[in-house]
Parts: sequence; C-alpha cells; structure tokens
Amino acid sequence: MEIVLALAIGVLTSSGVYLLLRPRTFQVIMGLTLISYAVNLFIFSMGRLKVDSEPVLVHGVAKTLANTADPMPQALVLTAIVIGFAMTALFLVVMLASRGLAGTDHVDGKEDLIDDTGLHVKGSPE
Repeated sequence: MEIVLALAIGVLTSSGVYLLLRPRTFQVIMGLTLISYAVNLFIFSMGRLKVDSEPVLVHGVAKTLANTADPMPQALVLTAIVIGFAMTALFLVVMLASRGLAGTDHVDGKEDLIDDTGLHVKGSPE
C-alpha cells in the first residue's frame, strides 16, 4: 500500500512539474492543481496508513494512537481541498481575463508565429 501511494505522489508531482513548465496558462494551472493533489496525498500519508482503524474513540477499546486514526492530517487535507478548489477557480477567472486582454494564453504574452516558410518562430517580431 505504501509503495502504491508513493508512486501516486511521485507521478502527480512529476506530471505537475512538467505542466508547470509548459508555455500555456491553462497547462500551468493544471500543473499547480496536480502538485496540490500530490501534497494533499503526502500530508494524508503522514497520518499513518492503517487499515480497519477506528476514526474516533470507541467504548471498550484502549484509547491509544495505535487503535485510532489521527484526525489532524484528515482535517488539514479537507481544508486544503476546499482552498485549492477556490484558488483554481480564481486562477481560471484570471486566465480568462488575461486572455481577453492580451489576446493570447501564453504565460509570457507572446504568441508563437509561423513565418513564410512554415517554420515556428518564437516570440513576436520586433
């Protein structure tokens, strides 16, 4: 179980970093979202992965951390999910406004041009 979770965190992080390095703003936003999911999984895994553990204290069971799940990482991840959703919505609105004003969705504001020969030219002519 730990190996699967570690692989999932690694794949989400590497995919997020790859998308962060892309030139379009939507890809950057999706990269930030994937990295936030990876961080949420990491925080959740720090609360110990334990199968069949009681989420709260139960009568007749010893009141130790060995018998119950840690609620703090769960609360932190739940809060991070809500905040991450709001930030993603805000980023999308800012991206749409920026695209409307600049006419392009590139991060640096410069569209790739195609010259007469059909070759891609980076940036705009000066």
